[in-house]
This record gives sequence, C-alpha cells and structure tokens, in this order.
Amino acid sequence: MTYHKKTIVFVLLSFSLGIFSQEILTKQQALAIALENNFGVKIANNNLEVAKNNTSIFNSGYLPSASITSGADYRTNNQKIVFTDPNTGADYERVGNGVITKNYNTAVGVNYTIFDGLGRKYNYKQLKETYNLSELQARETIENTYLQLFTTYFQIARLSENKDNLQQALLISKERLKRATYQYEYGQSTRLELLNASVDVNNDSIAVIAANQQLSTAKRGLNVILGVDRSVNYVVDTQVDFDEILIFSDLEEKTFANNTALLQNEKNIAISEFNIKISKANYLPALNFNASYALNRTENENLVNPFGARLITSDGLNAGVALSWNLFDGGNTKTRVANAKIALDTQEILLAQQKVTIQNTLKNTWENYNNQLFILKAQETNVLTTQNNFDRTQERYKLGQVTSIEFRQAQVNLINAKTAFNNAKYDAKLIELQLLQLSGDILNVKF
Repeated sequence: MTYHKKTIVFVLLSFSLGIFSQEILTKQQALAIALENNFGVKIANNNLEVAKNNTSIFNSGYLPSASITSGADYRTNNQKIVFTDPNTGADYERVGNGVITKNYNTAVGVNYTIFDGLGRKYNYKQLKETYNLSELQARETIENTYLQLFTTYFQIARLSENKDNLQQALLISKERLKRATYQYEYGQSTRLELLNASVDVNNDSIAVIAANQQLSTAKRGLNVILGVDRSVNYVVDTQVDFDEILIFSDLEEKTFANNTALLQNEKNIAISEFNIKISKANYLPALNFNASYALNRTENENLVNPFGARLITSDGLNAGVALSWNLFDGGNTKTRVANAKIALDTQEILLAQQKVTIQNTLKNTWENYNNQLFILKAQETNVLTTQNNFDRTQERYKLGQVTSIEFRQAQVNLINAKTAFNNAKYDAKLIELQLLQLSGDILNVKF
C-alpha cells in the first residue's frame, strides 16, 4: 500500500560543506546522518568500546604481573666502637667521624595466580556477557533513535502536507475574495459577502502562518536528533509505504526471540548466575607463584671496625609458591552467595514480567495498527467524496447557485478530510514502526 503526495514546491537540501541548499532530505539521508552524529548513538558506541576493552585478555586476570624495583641509599655517620684487648683485658676505643656507607639494590619480580577458586574464570565469562549486554543496549539506543527519527521525520511530512493543503485553501479563498470584490463593485453581491470572503482569507492566512511555525519547530527538533545545526529550509519525502505481509504470529515469534528488552533481561540473568559462581570461588583455596631476581651492593668507607667489609655484593634468584585458604571469613562469603541467588531470582521475575508486558503491548499495538489501517482507507474515501463535493459546489458557486457560506463549508470539509487522511496515514506508519521495534525488525526497515 503506497500513498504519495506530489509536492508543489521542492526546497532542496544539500549537505555539502554543511550548508542546506535546495534538495530533498530523504529518509535514507536522515538515517545515515543520525547514525553518524546522534549524541545518544555516540555515547552508546563509547560504552560498547569500554565493554570491549573490559573483555580483553589484559583485564582477565590470566596474565602474570611483573615489577622491577631499584634503589640507592647514602649514609654518613659518626661511629665509636669499644674493643677489649684479649691480652691485657683493657678496653680501648676507635672513633670515626663521617663514615660513609652506600647501598645499591635492584630486583625483578614475577607473580602469577595459578588457581583462585575459579573466580577469574567466571569473572572473565561475566565480562563477556556484560559486553553482550552492552551490545544489546547500543542496539536498543539505535532502535529508539530510528523510532524517534522517523516519528519526527513523518511529523514534518505530515505538517508539510497539511500546510500545502492550507496554502491551496488560501489560494481558493483569495480567488473567492477577488470574485466577491468584483461582484460587489458591480452591484452583483452584498457587502456581507465581501466581508465574509475577507474574513476567510485572514483566517486561512493565520492558519498557514501557524502551520509554517509548527513546521519550522519540527525541523529544528529533527536537527537535534540528527546531531547537526542546520537551516530548516528543506523539505522531506512524503511517500509512505506500508508492509502488507505483517502477520501477528510471525511478529509474536520474532518478538520473543529478538526483542532487545527481553534479550537484555536474559543477559542479566546470565550475569547473575556468574555472580553466584564468583562468590562461591571464595570457598576454595588460592595458589600463587612468585619469583624474583635481586642484586645488592654495599660500599663502606672509613671503616671504624678493622674487621668490617668494605664491599659486599650479593645476587640470586628466589622462587616459591604460596597456598592460602580462608577457612572462615565471618560469614561474608555465605552472605554474598545468598544475596547473589536472590538477585538471580529477581532477574528471573523481571524477565517473566517483561514477557507479559511486551506480549500485552504487542497485542494492543497490533489491534491499533489494524484499526488505523481501516481508518486510513475510510479517510481516503472521505477525501474523494469531499473533493467531489467541493468541485461540484465550486462550479455551482461560480454559477451563483450556492451561497458563499455553503461554498466555505464545502471548502472546510475538504481541508478537514485531507488533514484527517494525512494524520491517519502517518499514524498508521508510526504504529507499524512500533510493531517492528517490538519484534526486533526495525533496523531491517527499507525506505
């Protein structure tokens, strides 16, 4: 099913050098710009990049840690040492002022956790699930951007067509005013006819001005979604195509398989399951390996003790393993495990609730969609009927067979019918997009 309006004036939009010229902003162009510049999409992509970094091997805990330390120490001391002569038994002193001692040391160490109760294994798997959750969150942001973009885009299309209808009505009213002026000047009509025609022109002019204001406001809103600061001097594509092969059973199946909200809840359940396993890892022992190579050098100057060493150097390799097992931590691990199980139960309840809510939303939206399609067909018939009635009334008005009030009523009926048809058309399309978002298919929409 396709509805297309032949626009009278095309104000074109060009994006070269960031300046709008007279080109149409197509749905494809708007979508490409939004995916590139939309602030929400940019933030979602950044969050996804952070989640990707968190799943790196460098954040897994599986790699060893290595460190190097080095230092130097300089000391100057005054020393006094009392010795006892072994022959005479007499004491004597040796005194040194400004005794200098220099120490140098360097060490390289490696530490590696051989076993930590499987905590890092489940933590790494949890990080992967968190990345998958971030992917779904980014996808949901893009889906919401799709819907927000086309809601505003079709609102602009709606306002554009309604404005064109009002402009056409204004042209007709001006022609009527011109006719009424000639008739009044030649004494073929009353001043009341002229005043009525003038009032209708003023009212139609006010309606066009209000429509232009609404259209400009909507275009600025679209610029925010697009993430650009541009002129509003452009028009949009008013063609609307409907998917005629939508089947409720297929939509329902896709919804429970692909709906981003449900998928996020499922990921939260998986994350909660890993939280339990990570907490239980504290019940098991941990085994760590460490190794180091150290070099030390000590230089002594102006020794007071004649038996002291002036230079001491040492180097060597040290290695070992350490086993630790926290047999009782005051019940902290038990509490964490219990709370993690409760959190998992909560996520499962939320998933069940979400399924019921989404299924209800899907049914309501589907019913609304079918009703809106029926309304659209009825409004299409109304437009044809009111157009025919207006054409006939206009001919009779020119022949003087109907009053200006009857002519105006026929004109108003036509405006209202066209406006109602446009509203029904775009409302139906937006509801269709809501169905596609629920089923996870909105990103596959072809415009």
